[in-house]
Amino acid sequence: MTDIQFDPVDHPHRRYNPLTGQWILVSPHRAKRPWSGQDEKPATQELPSFDENCFLCPTNARISGDVNPDYQGTYVFSNDFAALMPDSPDAPQSDNPLFRTQGVRGLSRVICFSPDHSKTLPELSVSKIRGVIDTWNEQIEELGKDYVWVQAFENKGETMGCSQPHPHGQIWANSFLPNEIERKDKHLREYFEQYGSNLLVDYVEAERQDGSRTVVETEHWLAVVPYWAAWPFETMLLPKTHVRRMSELSDEQRDDLAVAMKKLTSRYDNLFQCSFPYSMLALRAVL
Repeated sequence: MTDIQFDPVDHPHRRYNPLTGQWILVSPHRAKRPWSGQDEKPATQELPSFDENCFLCPTNARISGDVNPDYQGTYVFSNDFAALMPDSPDAPQSDNPLFRTQGVRGLSRVICFSPDHSKTLPELSVSKIRGVIDTWNEQIEELGKDYVWVQAFENKGETMGCSQPHPHGQIWANSFLPNEIERKDKHLREYFEQYGSNLLVDYVEAERQDGSRTVVETEHWLAVVPYWAAWPFETMLLPKTHVRRMSELSDEQRDDLAVAMKKLTSRYDNLFQCSFPYSMLALRAVL
């Protein structure tokens, strides 16, 4: 035993993630070490608004040979290199429990955020971002009729594995529930059974009262660095009221979500003085 009083700013500890049931190691004292990391000069290359060699720009041909329409807003098409296929066969059963395989089916689609080759999400107008949100909702509702889970996400930048510079995201529809989603759904239900309230609604209220981890706050949304963050600069963007999925958002909430997304992604760009790479997931309740 020690007489030293615990200080979360100086002493290593673990923080509990109630969404996953996992404990996260936090070592805040390491931030005081003298090395601050390698500095990279921000890229100065300016992309054109249209690139005749881009597979995603309007009127250009994709690798499949299909020609993109002269789209003006968002544009969605089936991924030419889809991670999931609707007619994938079942995998054979293995007699060895150490080598098990399960067949999966699904669809993979690409969503171009706008026709402008040069404009990333934070550089779009709020109305254009609202268009992205509406397209997400349309795709999730359509694909959700046939698939257990539909995931909208963006991997921005080469660092995150993005193979095309034209700003875009992806939408995957799965015949299975991903492990992480299944785990979070389980803990959300257990929290409700134990406390009679919604975990995320309670968390938003607690973070609003604390304020120390708030990054962006609008009328209907709150972006925070989660108390249990596992990654540097990790954030969660949450509604202030109980909303299970995008289709339940009012027009005012969708407009405000566009504002919050623009502010949050702009914070990343401004902080690092570059078009900051990230992975972003749009999550909803399990049906």
